[in-house]
Amino acid sequence: MVLDFLSHFDTALLLRYLAVFLILVFMEGLLSADNALVLAVMVRPLPENHRNEALFYGLVGAFVLRFGALFIISYLANIWQAQAIGGAYLLYVAGKNLHAYSKKDEEVSPEDLLKEPVKKEYSRKTFWLTVGKVELADIAFAVDSILAAVAIAMSLPPLGHSHIGGFDTGRFLVVFLGGLAGLILMRFAATVFVKLLDQRPKLEKAAFLLVGWVGIKLFVVTLAHPAVGILPETFPHSIPWQVVFFGVMAAIAVWGWISSAPEKDNAA
Repeated sequence: MVLDFLSHFDTALLLRYLAVFLILVFMEGLLSADNALVLAVMVRPLPENHRNEALFYGLVGAFVLRFGALFIISYLANIWQAQAIGGAYLLYVAGKNLHAYSKKDEEVSPEDLLKEPVKKEYSRKTFWLTVGKVELADIAFAVDSILAAVAIAMSLPPLGHSHIGGFDTGRFLVVFLGGLAGLILMRFAATVFVKLLDQRPKLEKAAFLLVGWVGIKLFVVTLAHPAVGILPETFPHSIPWQVVFFGVMAAIAVWGWISSAPEKDNAA
């Protein structure tokens, strides 16, 4: 299929498709940062030897969801509830954990800091519940990512010789390969975030603030959906909103990094 697809290109058209593909990879890379952070926060409570397994199942689920979404994109475009539910869920996760951290900070004593942390036992049921949470987040991310990618790919001229899932073959493959690259980036980024949270446990507060901010982003997407119409449809992908969104993410990340710096040992 790919060889047949490439055979219809002249040099100018190939460069145009390549440029859009690179744009999609860059866009997916940016989106994968917040997606990966959410996944990292969700799998971190699991034992270290089960985290990669949970991320693997999450990656498989995300692949299936995004691939399937391309075949039902005309129907998917009308489902604004997916982002609304995803946003509400992420805000709930962020609020619940930030509240728990505030209570923990109030109740902790100097003696508690000297105690060895209690190791929790995890069953396969807990593991699969975590995987389920990851897949729930993937659904909201998949809808947002695919709709944005398709909007960009529609600027390409159709090849016109065949179709897949209602799409011109060229547009379909560009969106699919761009999304696949984004999933790979998300998988590696999530692993890095998990390790970072292990090295700097206090960074988890900032991580949950970022999770809440991602939830707000999904609500912005919901409010801009044509069926809701509270915000302009183009607003979620406009430059001003992107600057605000990533600017706030960067500010929270910098604050979290500074506030989570390991305390120096003052012992002689």
